[in-house]
Amino acid sequence: MLYTRKGDTGTTKTFGCDQRVSKSSKIAEALGSLDEVNSFLGLIKVESKTFKNTVPGTDKGITLTDVVHEIQETLFIIQAEVAGYPKKLEAEKVKKIEKIIDDIETVLPPIKSFFISGGTKTAALFDVARTIARRAERRVVDAKEEGAEISAYALSFLNRLSSLLYALARFSNHVADIKEKPPKYR
Repeated sequence: MLYTRKGDTGTTKTFGCDQRVSKSSKIAEALGSLDEVNSFLGLIKVESKTFKNTVPGTDKGITLTDVVHEIQETLFIIQAEVAGYPKKLEAEKVKKIEKIIDDIETVLPPIKSFFISGGTKTAALFDVARTIARRAERRVVDAKEEGAEISAYALSFLNRLSSLLYALARFSNHVADIKEKPPKYR
């Protein structure tokens, strides 16, 4: 059944918790923000199916679709962790995301300033996802400060996620030969 009516009074229940909590609690906010970034990544995954280049630095080469799907899988682990389910993110997930970022950076020009979002549609979508991911990270930190048991690896992954999404935005423009444009501040 898609509805239970149990949340009609503005409360919800998470794993491992017999009592109901407010839907405006920090844990509910964190879970909603993680769901939001995961859903937006689904849109990017559909869009990136037309992207022909593979992400650099891998023996076989992985596609943007593969990278996005793996991020989504990892976000589900973090959501379970935030909800109190006995599932914790492992160090290997953080190391893997760092390697992908490092590999992408080998083909990009060095960063000398901020850049105005845009270029290709895929790059613009990754930029939006980056801002949603940053908000989700802030909400998860709020939940941890409220007492949710969230691993250091989950926090590290969320911190790296926005860097990866930024790298993927830059990479999307780079392979399309779109030059990054810094703001003019005038």
